[in-house]
Amino acid sequence: MTVDPRELLALAEQMAREAGRLIVDERPRDLGVATTKTSVTDIVTEMDQRAEQLLVDRITTARPDDGILGEEGAARVGTSGVTWVVDPIDGTVNYLYELPSYAVSVAARVGDDVVAGAVVNPVSGEVWTALRGEGAWLDGRRLVLGEPPELAMALVATGFGYDPRRRAAQAAVLQVVLPQVRDVRRAGAASLDLCALATGRVDGYYEQGLKPWDLAAGGLVAAEAGAVVTGLHGRPAGEALVVAARPPLVGALVAVLEGLVADADPLA
Repeated sequence: MTVDPRELLALAEQMAREAGRLIVDERPRDLGVATTKTSVTDIVTEMDQRAEQLLVDRITTARPDDGILGEEGAARVGTSGVTWVVDPIDGTVNYLYELPSYAVSVAARVGDDVVAGAVVNPVSGEVWTALRGEGAWLDGRRLVLGEPPELAMALVATGFGYDPRRRAAQAAVLQVVLPQVRDVRRAGAASLDLCALATGRVDGYYEQGLKPWDLAAGGLVAAEAGAVVTGLHGRPAGEALVVAARPPLVGALVAVLEGLVADADPLA
């Protein structure tokens, strides 16, 4: 079956915009926590669930043979070769606290390759899009990363997991990384961190514990803007670790993180 990535991107952007409007316009005044996942701080709100259901409904209507992988439990094996990887609210804690750093992330994967992705910040109205091999854009403006600074002058984004053991390990890594870079930022939404990298708002990014829906769309945006998105020791980016920056900065950041064994699993 022939798949046109441009059609997938158009649908991804349309769905992400619609879900973004939903979570802003229909947010209850008394929004609370509906349930939790891996820990008491890993929360799910009613709007996470509603936004994911909207995305599932749009996918099944437009492309009923496609698979779906969603953060809040949507899972379907398709027959078309296309799987949608969706995060209805990336940065749910920010959303709960009304901090304006959260996003809807929608990506289309063909086989193992993410071919199209859209990330929408519904507060700022910014929309990042990317097509594999074609480029990345912010509100239609092509993103091309310039030469990065040296490690000592790099502004690096990162994030932390929900399990206390993982947080302790990440804090130990950060304690060594922080004196070696310009500074560190923690926004609380991996997709927006990766898009910030693609836009030149930070110079590098690393984080342990990302799930496919955290990485898929934002990772494609960063890669298509010119960043290398990788793991350590030649491994691909994934839950063990994601490191992203433009060369040669990415090599320097990888070397520091490899020396710290930053991809070791504290939960093993």
